[in-house]
Amino acid sequence: MTTALITGSTAGIGAAFARRLAADGHDLVLVARDTTRLHEQATELHDRHGVEVEVLTADLAEDKGIETVADRLGGRKKPVDLLINNAGFGNKGRYLDVSMTDELRMLKVHCEAVLRLTSAASAAMRERGRGGVVNVASVAAFLPRGTYGASKAWVVQFTQGAAKDLAGSGVRLMALCPGFVRTEFHQRAGMGTDNIPGWMWLDADKLVAAALADLARGKSLSIPDPRYKALMGLVKVAPRGLMGGISSRTGRKYGPQ
Repeated sequence: MTTALITGSTAGIGAAFARRLAADGHDLVLVARDTTRLHEQATELHDRHGVEVEVLTADLAEDKGIETVADRLGGRKKPVDLLINNAGFGNKGRYLDVSMTDELRMLKVHCEAVLRLTSAASAAMRERGRGGVVNVASVAAFLPRGTYGASKAWVVQFTQGAAKDLAGSGVRLMALCPGFVRTEFHQRAGMGTDNIPGWMWLDADKLVAAALADLARGKSLSIPDPRYKALMGLVKVAPRGLMGGISSRTGRKYGPQ
């Protein structure tokens, strides 16, 4: 039986990964900031699936939180075989409307924490000759959409580059790029979602199933839905200036309200 560690596990995509991996028989290490929700989630998954569930309370916007999780990933006792770097958030407002403190906090969680946790996990996995890392990014990585999109673009480039460097080591790395998913993400960021067309929404459980299938196939990039694959294909061939204008208008229409 293998062990998976999931950051941001108590809601949204992270919770969907926890449900699926527990159902598949994986023991879990759940990471989030809310201790009460972590223990409730751990009890539910243990009782339903009979797996062992460990909880780690950690804020990945703080060095101490990152260090706590990195230490667990590098530990030799009950080693982690699969890391899901899912923790993340959005800021409400355009560039210069968001405080520098909040912008830097986002980069800490989306970039620095992902780098440090991926490195801690991958080093330990390479020693054992097996393991996997899924870094949750976004289709926003392919569009010029401020700090959020830039941070997710970094996640994609970093993950694919590291995957090439670790080829043949037994360690698989994959960037997961979903579109709009029905989670608490937008509510927490204070973003309105009433204007988002129904066809653009993805189901978190189906997304996770597709992502795990892509990881098993050895993909370093997963866009887990035909609709978004088609949209991202158009992004690749469209002039960047045009996409910047469309992205800006779309952000005003479908973004923070």
